[in-house]
Amino acid sequence: MPKLPTSTDLLRSYVGNMTSRLVHRGPDDAGIHVTGEIALGMRRLAIIDVAQGRQPMYSDDGSLVLVFNGEIYNYRRLRAQLVAEGCAFRTDSDTEVVLRLLERGGSRAIQRLEGMFAFALWNVRDRVLLLARDWMGQKPLYWVETSTGFAFASEIKALLTLPGVARTLDLQTLSHYMSLRYLPRESTFFEAVRKLPAAHTLTVTPEGRSVEEIWRPAYEPKHALTEKQIIDRLDELLAEVVREHLMSEVPLGAFLSGGIDSSLVVAYASRALREPLTTFSIGVHDEGQSELPWARQVAELYRTRHSETIVDPDLAALTPQMVAALEEPVDPFGAGVYVVSEVARKSVTVALGGDGGDELFAGYDRYKGQALAELYAHLPRPLRHRVLRPIFNRIPDTFGYNTVTAKLRWLDRVADSSGFQRFADSAAYLRFPQALKGELFAPDVWRGLEPRVSEELLRRYFEDGCAVEFIDRMLHADCQTRLTENQLPIVDKLSMAHSLELRSPFLDRRVAEFAMRIPARLKMKQGHLKYVTRRLAARYLPRSIARRPKKGFGFPLALWLRGPLRQLMRRTIDESRLVELGILRHDTLQRLHDEHVAGRFDHNYRLWMIFNIEVFWRHYIAGESVESLQEWVRCSRA
Repeated sequence: MPKLPTSTDLLRSYVGNMTSRLVHRGPDDAGIHVTGEIALGMRRLAIIDVAQGRQPMYSDDGSLVLVFNGEIYNYRRLRAQLVAEGCAFRTDSDTEVVLRLLERGGSRAIQRLEGMFAFALWNVRDRVLLLARDWMGQKPLYWVETSTGFAFASEIKALLTLPGVARTLDLQTLSHYMSLRYLPRESTFFEAVRKLPAAHTLTVTPEGRSVEEIWRPAYEPKHALTEKQIIDRLDELLAEVVREHLMSEVPLGAFLSGGIDSSLVVAYASRALREPLTTFSIGVHDEGQSELPWARQVAELYRTRHSETIVDPDLAALTPQMVAALEEPVDPFGAGVYVVSEVARKSVTVALGGDGGDELFAGYDRYKGQALAELYAHLPRPLRHRVLRPIFNRIPDTFGYNTVTAKLRWLDRVADSSGFQRFADSAAYLRFPQALKGELFAPDVWRGLEPRVSEELLRRYFEDGCAVEFIDRMLHADCQTRLTENQLPIVDKLSMAHSLELRSPFLDRRVAEFAMRIPARLKMKQGHLKYVTRRLAARYLPRSIARRPKKGFGFPLALWLRGPLRQLMRRTIDESRLVELGILRHDTLQRLHDEHVAGRFDHNYRLWMIFNIEVFWRHYIAGESVESLQEWVRCSRA
């Protein structure tokens, strides 16, 4: 094991500082275990066995010490099995079930857990530390090794309290993020800090450390069932899983966006509960982008206690808080999670959401767009480039959500490639593809980054053997990247910033494994995205919702960046610290802003990334406070 300090007072100080940075994740309780060679600390959000489920938790003989974050949804079934085997329990918590399983079965017992989790188990006799992270990556886990020793935490901000952990920006990770908007596998924005990938364990022994994969997605073999049997089985499975996700000794509710996934979760939860479910929705004043009317229909159908919140351009003022919570630049949809979590926490401690439905059941337009691009690519290249491309570039854009102009320009660009490359090109299209990134980074920096084409990182998921058919390969890549490495950190950290636990039934491993093995022809049938989910939704939701096209939650950022946020963006570019440091180029940033404001091209995704990266740098690298950054944003909008 890496060298550790021997002073228990010093260890207690270190772990105390770390847990103090994580109070939001566990405001109800705290616990520390310290010996001469290890210190374990935790903050508890008490949900199951509120009275007795304290941590760290010890085996009867004191040889095992566990700190656990998350929920095990099948823990009552596991507990009953252990009791039948003669195991006695001191509590009714899922944490003790995890401890007893590991005590009896070692790390192999992790396979029996269905839930979201990140935990650390210290074996006193063998001096072995076992870290583990759940199947889909719902709960985060980071680690670092310095002269002080090996350390891990649920959030990076806790690790940054340790001496010797440098706040050095990882430029290669920044480059990948600019193209793909996620941080690949072990990467973080800090050179010193690593991330434990989903479905992996990390074992630290006196001899060193080792990482092991403990679960892999499998899209084959396909279910040998009829279409109706698949829908019936999915119906039964979701009813069971949602019912398990409702376990709580504290108030519980659900997010309701008006889309199929969250609406289905609300439908199943409402049918399982004996009292009205509390639901929460957010929207904007722009009726063209607001889904509040659709959410209201579901709330009325299932007689939920419904709450609606309107968000306006002051969203930008929230960015420093969101970046501080996420420890990364914030994707626009993250603002929705942050705001609705803040509202929900006033009434509940636990909320259910519909995350994962699009990546598992083929809900995004680009899945269908790949087939359209294949057809368009059959037109002669000179016709597409010399005639149609200039026409598409001249068509005015309304700067709304998923406009016809945006779709035509996307189609024109991605048709230049095929197969995997087309999918990779489409992943970076709205952000910074390799060519545009070469204009974004300063020449000296770019020379050190250029050989690494970020889009190529997606290839590993197309070629790892988990999926065969093209749509399954796209879904697999999205689950392993944009879902696990982008969406789920946002969901976890921006809800936990308000001490709210967010659960996602679609991400239960049992649902995910079933969805993966649905035949590809039923995931997108006759051009209909989420075909199976829509057929299922028709049983429980109004026809208008079950059949409506995916809208996607969002803010009218493109319009705000041409209006109320225009001055903020201009000042961000003119005062950019990343430009001052010779990392990014001012002329490129200025051109993107000018083109957007003039209405020539919609660069709202790119500009939002630039603004967020600037906030991230100022807070986490330069050390500016959230309060000073909020004031900077307010003054920039004046």
